[in-house]
Amino acid sequence: MGIATHRIDAVLAHAVASGSLVGVAAAAWSTGGLRFEGAHGLRASGEEMLIDSVAWVASMTKAVTGAAVMQLVEQGVIDLDQPAGDVVPYLHRVEVLDGFDADGVALLRAPLRPVTIRHLLTHTSGFGYDFADESLARYMKSCPPTPPGSQAGYEQPLTADPGERWSYGIGIDWAGRVVEASSGQRLDVYFREHLLGPLGMSDTTFALTPQQRPRVASMYARADDTLSAIPFGINEDPEMFGAGGGLYSTARDYLRFTRMLLGGGTLDGTRVLQAATVRTMFQDALGDLSAHGWQTENPSLSNDVELFAGYGGGWGLTFLVNRHATPEGRSPGSVAWAGLANTYYWIDPTAGVTGVFVTQVLPFFDRACLETFSAFEQDVYRAIL
Repeated sequence: MGIATHRIDAVLAHAVASGSLVGVAAAAWSTGGLRFEGAHGLRASGEEMLIDSVAWVASMTKAVTGAAVMQLVEQGVIDLDQPAGDVVPYLHRVEVLDGFDADGVALLRAPLRPVTIRHLLTHTSGFGYDFADESLARYMKSCPPTPPGSQAGYEQPLTADPGERWSYGIGIDWAGRVVEASSGQRLDVYFREHLLGPLGMSDTTFALTPQQRPRVASMYARADDTLSAIPFGINEDPEMFGAGGGLYSTARDYLRFTRMLLGGGTLDGTRVLQAATVRTMFQDALGDLSAHGWQTENPSLSNDVELFAGYGGGWGLTFLVNRHATPEGRSPGSVAWAGLANTYYWIDPTAGVTGVFVTQVLPFFDRACLETFSAFEQDVYRAIL
């Protein structure tokens, strides 16, 4: 390990030694020659965290779904600006939550315009998450519970008219239904045949294999600055796949995906997207809108989230886009996102670098995780300069 990579590794080691994190794995790659993989701490009680420890990467799934959608756009099977309801009929029936009457009954109406596939990928469809939207949280409390993994669980009203505002939510889960309906394949099969298999991502999956289960990292919850292991599991054979948050992966495996995007759609001689498609995905699609974050409605799942304090961020076709250089060194026009259990990645095409950071900590936007990720990213940029 060279001096530069030793410094990067030391950031991870310090986070564990200080008690900020129980276990962490990270990987980075640059076109200039940086190759880094490192892991420290424990993935479970008495079990070492490794670079191939398996973690729930949650909303890092969104970018994979976006790549699948864009493959079908390339083929002319679907169009970004067509009504998504033409492919998935439910999306023609979805209504807008327009407040509540004096008795607390939800007021619903037809949207002013149809939800398009582009809306789904850019979080401008109006779909939200109940942990990130007060009105939706109130509405969902009045609804009967739905079985985990059922489509009914995603049949929620819009929180705004399509195209009116950025609202983080389940739109990309519905984009997964678009992939299934337009390809004729279940989402797990489509991913495996058209993305994960060709890219050699053998550890990225909706359903854990017997070989993976012994490598799964435990989930931890932080309360009063103390991390405690908690039970965790998701439905691995759902009626509707979590196209916005259902994948497991590893730092090493997911880096193959981000490297493909950094490489303009190709990795190790295998092309899964055209370079022009990747450039389109990276473009800020919000116009006058901004992605600012949210105030949490469920502190056990997410802290308050502020994206690029003071000015907000853009959004491409499934990614956060930073409109200005960041303190860590990220170039304007880079893309990034994260997963609920404090997994993070970024791709900087200008500097030619990408990195992946994996923990299993709830709630999201955890300060200690963010500080370690920021320090990791800073040292990656120092190493390539």
